[in-house]
Amino acid sequence: MEFEQLIDTAEEWCSGNPFELIAAECSDERRLDFYAEPRFSFYVLCPDANCDTDSFTGWFPPLQHVWSENEDCLPFLQRAQDYISACGRKSFVQVLDEVFSSFRPLLDLPDTDDTETFEQYHTNVEEEPETDHQQLAVSQQ
Repeated sequence: MEFEQLIDTAEEWCSGNPFELIAAECSDERRLDFYAEPRFSFYVLCPDANCDTDSFTGWFPPLQHVWSENEDCLPFLQRAQDYISACGRKSFVQVLDEVFSSFRPLLDLPDTDDTETFEQYHTNVEEEPETDHQQLAVSQQ
C-alpha cells in the first residue's frame, strides 16, 4: 500500500472513533501518529513500500511497530502488540481496530469483548430441566 493510501485509510478509520490522525511522516520510516482526548496517543510504523504491505505480517517477524510515547498508554498497547505478533496476516485496519479495542478502558468506552456475546448466547439457551435425583438414604444398622 502506498503511503498516501495508508493516510487515506487512517483518516477513514478515524472517522468512526475518537482518534484523529495528527501526523504522517515518510522520511526515514513511514510513521502515522494518532491522538484522542484527553491525552492518549499511539503511533504505527508501517512497512516500507518495498515490503508486502497488503498485510503487516506474513511468514516473517512483524515489520510494523505500534507504540506510544505516553507511558500511561503502554500497558494497554501490549494486547495490540500481542495481536500483531501472533501468526497470520493482519491488515492495517485490523491492527488499528485492535489498538482501539485495547484503548477502550482508557477512553471510558464499554468493553466489547466476547463476554457480552457469550452472555447474550447463554441467556438465549434453554436450560435443561433438572432431573429428579432420588435421595439415597444411609441406614444405620
